[in-house]
Amino acid sequence: MQTNGADRARELEVFAAVAQSGSFSAAGRALGLTPSAVSRTIDRIEARLGVRLMLRTTRVLTLTAEGQAYQSAARRILADLDDAEQSIADQGAPRGRIRVSAALAHGRLVVVPLLGEFVRRYPHILVDINLTDAVVDVAAGQADVAIRFGPLADSPLTARRLGETGRIIVASPEYLARRGVPQVPEDLLDHDCLNFNFRRTEPVWPFRREGRDYALTVRGSVEANNGETLTQLAMDGVGVTRVGAFSVGDAVESGRLVPLLEDFNPGDREPIHAVFVGGANMPARVRVFVDFLAERLR
Repeated sequence: MQTNGADRARELEVFAAVAQSGSFSAAGRALGLTPSAVSRTIDRIEARLGVRLMLRTTRVLTLTAEGQAYQSAARRILADLDDAEQSIADQGAPRGRIRVSAALAHGRLVVVPLLGEFVRRYPHILVDINLTDAVVDVAAGQADVAIRFGPLADSPLTARRLGETGRIIVASPEYLARRGVPQVPEDLLDHDCLNFNFRRTEPVWPFRREGRDYALTVRGSVEANNGETLTQLAMDGVGVTRVGAFSVGDAVESGRLVPLLEDFNPGDREPIHAVFVGGANMPARVRVFVDFLAERLR
């Protein structure tokens, strides 16, 4: 006997609940069904498919290989259904969860202070923000929106420019009193230079002298995966570092850090982009969030 689309969707929901909970009773409680109704649904699916999906004993329920494949398909179909319904609902007031990935320092200092305004403007959107300097895979669904610095690699993602930032070399007054103030870039070869641990093959810092750009390979005793750690180490007098200017503005203004070698600063600028999966099916919550960032950060 054929089942209609609504019945088939309900069957997938029941099967997914049983597979997740490992129990007819638990699945029934979650869905408002009796255990016998859940059991009949599973029997009906197995009869239609002609395969055993679950092995049942009085103590344990396990999925067969066919059951595992059916579970994966059920999850995917139910997720697609949720997305489709959410997309239609978003055409009214944008709503739902949006997962945002931002670099640690930029997120804390620039993005997070804007979130209060955003959620007041869009009260039905839940912002799930993750601050990390690791590159998350947006295309694989690890985030809905990621804020990226520097040139972007070729990818199927959509990018929206949010602005740009420069870099600055800094050290603490205590460190400079102990080790001396570098007067030219080559003086850094005698200093402890604190670097990022994700980089090109060589830890190089760019400089410009008399209109000529060049790079200097520097070394230090500590490497880190985020600018905030490097800034803190510099303020603690551990060494010299080169980080985004936005992340040390307050420390420079208060005198906790001192800019160095500004006459040799190449003036290199890093673009800042929001990257996301675009296209006609992009949820409204993603569109309004990216629009908001572009409006406020430019």
